[in-house]
Amino acid sequence: MKLTVVGCSGSFPSADSPCSSYLVEADGYRLVLDLGNGALGALQKYCGLYDVDAILLSHLHADHCVDLCAYWVARNYRVEGCPDPVPVYGPAGTAERLARAYDMPEKPGMTEVFDFRALSDGAELRLGPLTVTAVRVNHLDAEAYGFRIDHGGRSLVYSGDTGTCPELVELARGADLFLCEAAYTDGKETFESIHLNGTQAGEHAAAAGVGRLVLTHIPPWTDAERNLRDAAAGYPGPVELARPGAVYEL
Repeated sequence: MKLTVVGCSGSFPSADSPCSSYLVEADGYRLVLDLGNGALGALQKYCGLYDVDAILLSHLHADHCVDLCAYWVARNYRVEGCPDPVPVYGPAGTAERLARAYDMPEKPGMTEVFDFRALSDGAELRLGPLTVTAVRVNHLDAEAYGFRIDHGGRSLVYSGDTGTCPELVELARGADLFLCEAAYTDGKETFESIHLNGTQAGEHAAAAGVGRLVLTHIPPWTDAERNLRDAAAGYPGPVELARPGAVYEL
């Protein structure tokens, strides 16, 4: 299983990175996790536009899903004709949300290009060779999910966006790689149930006993190096910052 960081900037694109998007590949199967602002352009460095097998959306905030609108254009108006609809797994109302974002009628909306399928808490999906488990996480009042992806005895967990969340710890239990958001700075932002800070990301990783921690979804205004130090103080394993183009082989 291979993970490529397509984009990792939190909340809005930075000068160096699109918003959240990650490519997971195994046995020729290509799964995209989130497709935030600017991600579709960067995705083409690592995967053909029409080679995506499925898309998972953690939640419906624009920095995680809005480039589905651009992807609809690329598929719908393809000169050679529209490929078969690609499965898009997301929260309830994903099809309607994206139609509104593109200012089109909700019916048919984008359903001729995307095969929308609703997620649920605890859902287990078989996507090609990958086993995916979706668990609700703690992000405002949004229907938001974290994902665990298992293949060949190896495991990757993606937090999506979340505040402190014991369910995420259980999802990540024993994972080989934990891709965890760390948008806030310890001692600076005090909002609950929105995002983790570096300290909390490290605590979640330590509690779950993961093999490696990769911090992501850090906004341009946040000191990423401080969050890295904070996470490392509470997590004894290897920890690093996600960077566009980084590849992890599991």
